[in-house]
Formats: sequence, structure tokens, C-alpha cells
Amino acid sequence: MLGLRLTDKQVAAFIRYEQELLDWNSRMNLTAIREVEAIRTKHFLDSLTCLLAMRDTPPQRLIDVGTGAGFPGIPLKIIFPNMRLTLVDSVGKKTGFCQHIVQTLGLNGVEIVTARAEEMGQKSAHRQQYDWAVARAVAPLNVLAEYLLPLVKLGGHVLAQKGESAPAEAHVSDHPIHLLGGRLKQLIPITLPGVVDERFLVIIDKIAATPPQYPRRVGVPTKTPLK
Repeated sequence: MLGLRLTDKQVAAFIRYEQELLDWNSRMNLTAIREVEAIRTKHFLDSLTCLLAMRDTPPQRLIDVGTGAGFPGIPLKIIFPNMRLTLVDSVGKKTGFCQHIVQTLGLNGVEIVTARAEEMGQKSAHRQQYDWAVARAVAPLNVLAEYLLPLVKLGGHVLAQKGESAPAEAHVSDHPIHLLGGRLKQLIPITLPGVVDERFLVIIDKIAATPPQYPRRVGVPTKTPLK
């Protein structure tokens, strides 16, 4: 499907990641997916489908918003070891697990932040600093655009991993995306082995600077999404 050949080191990293995820999940609720095969398909392989959008422009500096237990950011870091990665989640136990995994796997160039996306987008250290901003199942696309586009520099890209609602969400998000400096580039349909649910990669190009008032303060994008 991806035409990807993993090195022995990369395979070992995924095996260790899987073991640690199973161990931590037995003690705290990190993810709802707890079976080995489901972890491999719905976490690891699903994360790596992002490569279908990134092959022509591999990420130099990527931010993963709402990363949870590190998806898709850490699997992408295993594939792109020289990429600078920022993982963001508002839940401390999840960023704590990410910190543990990064240390366990010896991954360099990874920053882990416990914060809300709206806060990140207004910090000069992160605003318009990334060539890729990614998120998986975090929010509707019109809300997600307000989280992610402020973080992406001109010429960069947003990648949203979405389910079957992606085409409808893209349709109603056209104006918010434009307002925030983006342009919808494409929807890439994704099929995972043994998974019947429809999946899409939604790709947005950053073509203009995001107006300074966006993102709005914490909670506002969800309560009153841009239309």
C-alpha cells in the first residue's frame, strides 16, 4: 500500500512502541485501541498513510496537534529521523506517555508540549513556524483549520486525518480555510486492511498569512466555529 521498506532499527522501534503502549494502557486509559493487530493497523499504519501526502515534500519541521499517545507524529518521526517534531496535547498523562516513548526510543529533535492548540497558535515560537501541521480526529475541519493554519508557514501544508464526513466537512470549510490563509488542495481516500470505515487525508496549502486575531482564545473555535 505504501511501498515502504522499514530498516531493522525502525521495525524494532515500532515493536517497542507497541509494547509500551500495551503496558501503559493496562494502567491508564491512553487509547481505546488495545489489541495488537488493531494497534498495528489503526495506529501505526493509519499514521503512516500520511506519507501518501508527504512524499513530494517531506517534512522538515512538523507539529502534531492533539497527538494523544503520539499519533501520527511519532510513527512519522521513526520514518523521518531528521525531522524536527513538536507534539501537542492538552492532557498531561498523554504528553507524559509521549515523553516516555521519545526517551525509550532515543528520538532526538522532539519537543512535547502540554497545551491547547489555540495557545500554541499565538506563541511566536510556534506561529507560522512549521512546514507541516497534522491532526487526527481532533475536531471538525472548520475548527481544525483554525487550530492548524496559524502554525504553518507560507508554502507549508495542513494534513487532517478524517473519516467518512471529510468531503462534507471540506465543502462547508472552504470559506474558513480561505479566511485563515489556506486553500484546500485535495482529499486522498485511504483504505486500511480489514477496516471498512472510509478514511481521507485532507490536504490544505498555506498560501497567505493568517490574520493576527486567529486562533481566537481557548474554547471559542469550538463554541463558535468559523463559517
